[in-house]
Amino acid sequence: MAELAALWIVRHGESTANVAATEAESTGAELIGLTHRDADVPLSPTGEQQARATGRWLAELPQRRRPDVAVVSPYLRAVRTAELALDGTGIPVSRDERLRDRELGVLDGLTGHGVASRFPDEARRRARLGKFYYRPPGGESWTDVALRLRALLGDLRRDHADRRVLLFGHDALVFLLRYLVEGLTEPELMALTRQHVIANCSVTGWAADAEGRLVPDTFNDVTHLRQQGARPTREDEVHAEPV
Repeated sequence: MAELAALWIVRHGESTANVAATEAESTGAELIGLTHRDADVPLSPTGEQQARATGRWLAELPQRRRPDVAVVSPYLRAVRTAELALDGTGIPVSRDERLRDRELGVLDGLTGHGVASRFPDEARRRARLGKFYYRPPGGESWTDVALRLRALLGDLRRDHADRRVLLFGHDALVFLLRYLVEGLTEPELMALTRQHVIANCSVTGWAADAEGRLVPDTFNDVTHLRQQGARPTREDEVHAEPV
């Protein structure tokens, strides 16, 4: 199958749920103070600033490096990030439900403390099965998300061969795209999740090498936010990590 010329994924900007989750975890609360369903969580003011900064970075890329097409998670925080980042670029945009965030089922809206307190059997089952294969009741495992991403990648390679594709999505998708594109093993993927937090509006990308294979180009990069005058989210403040 033909390969893409380049692939990027941008995590959405800081959302109001990110802010609420950080506050809930820091205070030991069981519940995250959410007023929207997950699909409707909006960006915070900082998230909107990050998305606009990402747009200024995209506008400054040389024409030969700009994305040809963008595909976006249908969740509001990703849609709004894409709208702000792509405003005025003329890049064609489509939405694909396979880019939605991982569904947590009965654990949705709970902190780590909340899961241990309200669903101790699930906490033990997760510890036994491991993060990769554990599926919460009514939710998805990481392998479930990988299956939908694998199908999406196949469609992108078929429909956009030799083109540059930009995705807007969520933190778990960044890790799982590395798993799929780079052929990582479960232990390698889990090591990445222990070592890194995917920053809001960070860029992770791959470029085709001389043999046409996608190889890592950048990972979890927020350099563009600082260059464009937007601060990385406090809990996500990381440096670009070359790969």
